[in-house]
Amino acid sequence: MTTPPTLELSGPPALAPLLTRGALLSPLKRPRPDAGHPRTRLVLPGLRVDPGRLAAYERVCGFPTGAHTLPVTYPHVLGFPLAMRLMSARDFPLPLLGLVHTSIRITRHRATPTAGAYDLTVHVDGLAPHRRGTEAAVVTALRSGGEAVWESRSTYLARHRVSGRHRGGPGVPGETREDRPDLPALAEWRLPGDLGRRYGAASGDRNPIHLYPFTARLFGFPRAIAHGMWTVARCLAAHGTPDAAEVRADFRKPVPLPGTVTYAARDGRFELRGSGDRVHLTGEVRPA
Repeated sequence: MTTPPTLELSGPPALAPLLTRGALLSPLKRPRPDAGHPRTRLVLPGLRVDPGRLAAYERVCGFPTGAHTLPVTYPHVLGFPLAMRLMSARDFPLPLLGLVHTSIRITRHRATPTAGAYDLTVHVDGLAPHRRGTEAAVVTALRSGGEAVWESRSTYLARHRVSGRHRGGPGVPGETREDRPDLPALAEWRLPGDLGRRYGAASGDRNPIHLYPFTARLFGFPRAIAHGMWTVARCLAAHGTPDAAEVRADFRKPVPLPGTVTYAARDGRFELRGSGDRVHLTGEVRPA
């Protein structure tokens, strides 16, 4: 097996030029599950966390500020500029504009101190058919002293017409209401219309589907929708996470903004519900 090439970076890539490049290239992309994808593994050594940006993230997601360890979802934010460098590149086959985050799996092997220095790596792990288009998997890892302390695998969906050759590929794992345990409602959250802009400012993720109704409508959404990573971060801020933990979350239906959602949880499982029987997010936390 050929070892993928590694590119070491001297600092986090600037997001604005990457988002601009991705936007300009998006109309030229022709997504399909058997397309080629970038093989380069990006490495950012000696990364240290900016306390101000971390505090802004903690506030918008509901985590306590000033903790000595990073929120379990924050390394995803640290890896986001590297992921954008890969996904905005000409050789990435999915259009960056309109990509929808569909799932994340996180393994935190031990607590990650806010004052620590880390080596960050990101790579694209492949493409797969989805019933609504094509998904890309992106793997992020945080290392300290050569040891992996945090790892994640995210999937991103480009929605497009599926040909007969690829139809029937796996989609986001589904559960009917009868399959899921009846989780008790613990809190109701009112989400403001500017939540996507506030989270985008804290995280750097300024995908147009999250910002304004008119930019969301360009990609088939009647209103702006909340970031999937905000929904899981907000649930985990309420739930709590052991130092060594495995987290999974599936983003099942968009959360329109503004809106009201119900947080429900029991025995390590959690979900975010909307009106009626609409389930936006399901997830689970387990000790690693």
